[in-house]
Amino acid sequence: MRKLIICTFLTLDGVMQAPGGPDEDVHSGFEHGGWQKPVTDEEVGTAIAGWYEPSDAMLLGRKTYEIFASYWPTADPGNPFTDRMNSMHKYVASRTLTSLGWQNSTLLEGDVADAVRELKASEGGSINVVGSGDLAQTLMRHSLVDEYRLTIHPVIIGTGKRLFADGAIPTALEPVSVSTTKSGTVLGIYRPNGKPGYGSY
Repeated sequence: MRKLIICTFLTLDGVMQAPGGPDEDVHSGFEHGGWQKPVTDEEVGTAIAGWYEPSDAMLLGRKTYEIFASYWPTADPGNPFTDRMNSMHKYVASRTLTSLGWQNSTLLEGDVADAVRELKASEGGSINVVGSGDLAQTLMRHSLVDEYRLTIHPVIIGTGKRLFADGAIPTALEPVSVSTTKSGTVLGIYRPNGKPGYGSY
């Protein structure tokens, strides 16, 4: 069984929208695009590279796929992520795309939850879900996520799409590895661990 891992950059208040640039995703009037660059450091890049090492595929929603497909094929070959992003297999969940131009890309067919279950049962390494907030929430609702790898950056921006939005399924998380970089970014790896417990003082 292949492991499905959500890899996401988050602000301290849980926003995942458009970390990479001002025009990356302006949906719903989002005005904080590019928030990650000023609050990151080399340790974050090193951790992300390590998180990708055991994975041989990505699972992307339409918006994230189109953003990546417009950037990585012509990205600086000196960037250590360029070859990795282009060579990894990309599985894309979309109801509107009919063809994919980025190399090593496959469009999932039918119900996304069923398609991902089938994908997880196939041969191969781990599958990283990158960005793709709507898709990530669908996967969480169907209990398909095996692990969360999150970089939580020291900035609050107040608005935007959140990974754990209202209506998220209550879930206990087991911390696998948690550390803090010199810039104050929390590098957290967590696994779902059943339902939350409740108590009182």
